[in-house]
Amino acid sequence: MGSFKGHALPGTFFLLVGVWHAWSALVRFTSNPKAFRVRVWNPVPGYHGKVKYLELHLVVFGSFIDLCIEFLYSSHLKFFVNGVLNPSHMNNFEHSGMLLMFFIFGVITLLSEKTRLLPLPDEALGLIAASAFCAEYLLFYFHSTTHKGLEGYYHLILVLLIGLCILSTVAGALLPSSFPVDLANGVAITLQGLWFYQTAFTLYGPMIPDGCQLKDDEITCRSKDSEARGELLANFQLFSLILGVLIMVVAAYGFAASRYRQSNVRSLHMVQIN
Repeated sequence: MGSFKGHALPGTFFLLVGVWHAWSALVRFTSNPKAFRVRVWNPVPGYHGKVKYLELHLVVFGSFIDLCIEFLYSSHLKFFVNGVLNPSHMNNFEHSGMLLMFFIFGVITLLSEKTRLLPLPDEALGLIAASAFCAEYLLFYFHSTTHKGLEGYYHLILVLLIGLCILSTVAGALLPSSFPVDLANGVAITLQGLWFYQTAFTLYGPMIPDGCQLKDDEITCRSKDSEARGELLANFQLFSLILGVLIMVVAAYGFAASRYRQSNVRSLHMVQIN
């Protein structure tokens, strides 16, 4: 069973990284379409030091903080019972494994970018990021906490969005000059962050559907019809989020194109048409 904070915290990190990734892809493409390359992370332009690597620091420290909450605080340091892993906290241990993968990705990328100890191309870093998303996917797909009913439906949608993150990240490593792939990756991460928030507000907050309730750490609905209405609501929420992100991406592209050498994009389109 989850909680509002347990979904809102990772949702915040995914949302920030996803929005920054999508915006950076738009800026880099509109600035110089012919030289565009997929990036697994995006530095803050015009800055040096820690500010330049703000995204990677967010990934490292964000995943580390959440890891400490899941592994140390939530488990109350009671890791073993009668010589085996504490079954009461398997959910926390699983989340810790997922967060550890994102922490490792952030550390490896920082070492690759800031030192000569581990020089890796963006394609290799992309595959490491994809492995972190794969760990997240497997966690929610083979969860020890059995998600049933309406809760299971919301987590099924989350698994699908994580799958999109995996596909777009791997595609970025295989197609390193594809702007649509890089933008799709930012959009997929953004949608994952938004869905974490949507799940938090719907299942553990004030937006719980009529006929359903959170009781004894379990989402229950009075009838099959109430559960079906909740699932239809989830479909509508997902559609609304996708539509909202699409509108924001189009608006951001128009703004970026008008500010960062829009003539380059027009000339590229003219060359393709001719």
